[in-house]
Amino acid sequence: MQRYFITSIDNKKVSFSKEDSHHIKDVMRMNIGQKIELVSKSQLYLGEITCLLPVEARIISEELVSSVEKPSITLAQSLVQMQKMEFILQKSTELGVDKIIPLLANRAVVKIEAKEDKKIARWQTILKEASEQSKRLTIPEISKCMTIQELSKLDYDLKILCTVNEVSKRLNSVLQNINNHAKILIVIGPEGGFTPLEEEILIKEGFISTSLGELVLRTETVALYVMSVIEYLFLR
Repeated sequence: MQRYFITSIDNKKVSFSKEDSHHIKDVMRMNIGQKIELVSKSQLYLGEITCLLPVEARIISEELVSSVEKPSITLAQSLVQMQKMEFILQKSTELGVDKIIPLLANRAVVKIEAKEDKKIARWQTILKEASEQSKRLTIPEISKCMTIQELSKLDYDLKILCTVNEVSKRLNSVLQNINNHAKILIVIGPEGGFTPLEEEILIKEGFISTSLGELVLRTETVALYVMSVIEYLFLR
């Protein structure tokens, strides 16, 4: 059953954005009477299409959904090429990320300062669609771009710097004493990795230099690897 995030409910009546209306009517080719899932303020509802011009629905019932406590995960991802960035946003959303911070790193090949607002809007759409596809009750938050210095000052219970440094701690040992209520920040570098100075700035502010094993992963693979490990450790 298709799921849509909605902004408000008026006396059990629901209207949709232009984009969702197009998706319901022209992409999914839904009919009046067809059932859909609706999410508002993290609450799931069963709805029914009542009109197609304009597209509208009504709430049939409020659905109970069991939830599992898990750490709150923020992913600070260095800017990468568009297709890779969109892949990271989509897959990390499917794996349960709560917040994403686009990170400005020295070796990043992508610069978006002049187009940041448009990029953020595009990324928000990707996060929404990925949340609907994966049956989430929330859409991950995405922040404005941050510098390494800005990121280093953030307050989290655990701050993980993913690196290929040989003296780094293994990810499983870093995570083993974290409880389900923890706030975790994971930092991933660009294709060329962080500079030694960038890593030094983060480590001085309490980030733990963390290894993901013997293999050197592509930057777009790291987020999936880390989120999958956390999924296994806390949701099994």
